[in-house]
Amino acid sequence: MTDARPDPAHLLEAAALLVPEDVATENDVTVNDVWEYLAHDEWEVALAVLEELGGDTDALPPGFWESLATAAEQLRLERSTAWCRWRCHEARHGIIRADLVLVPADEGSRRTPFSGAGVLRPLWDIGHRTAAGEPDLCVAALWAEFTPSVAPGGRATIRLAPLSPPKWRHLRPGQVITMHEDRTVAGTAVVLASLGP
Repeated sequence: MTDARPDPAHLLEAAALLVPEDVATENDVTVNDVWEYLAHDEWEVALAVLEELGGDTDALPPGFWESLATAAEQLRLERSTAWCRWRCHEARHGIIRADLVLVPADEGSRRTPFSGAGVLRPLWDIGHRTAAGEPDLCVAALWAEFTPSVAPGGRATIRLAPLSPPKWRHLRPGQVITMHEDRTVAGTAVVLASLGP
């Protein structure tokens, strides 16, 4: 019995068909370049270019990111798989980006760096209150852009994937939110963008 799953080449081709021809990277790489890489079986390069063409646009459907995630998984590219799954979530639920500054190790409970690849799921004070007036903290996974980990006292541009996206729709650029891993504040973030699905 043969495996009925599409191979990486077909998945990447399907994703490439969803990219508008006028979309280009900062280096003027377009989907036409992806077709060249695919013609030469350079799947990892094609995947990387498609990820870059996806950029921060919300114009590409979840199917684009699903195809890339499955291709990355088949190519055993763990970080690309996680990133494309993350972007699929954003395509469905919206994008929240923020500038995060963690408290130093001597001021908070965290003593070690955490992975920036969407593993950490801290609580966030985003302005909601309980009936008793206490902060009503909300869970959101955290992806740190352009860095594999974030250390205590560190700073990073982050993306958030809320457990309950509708609770986060009120966020606006410039708004300050706080991160908690326990009762103490673990970090402070300034919202850079909050885009609906």
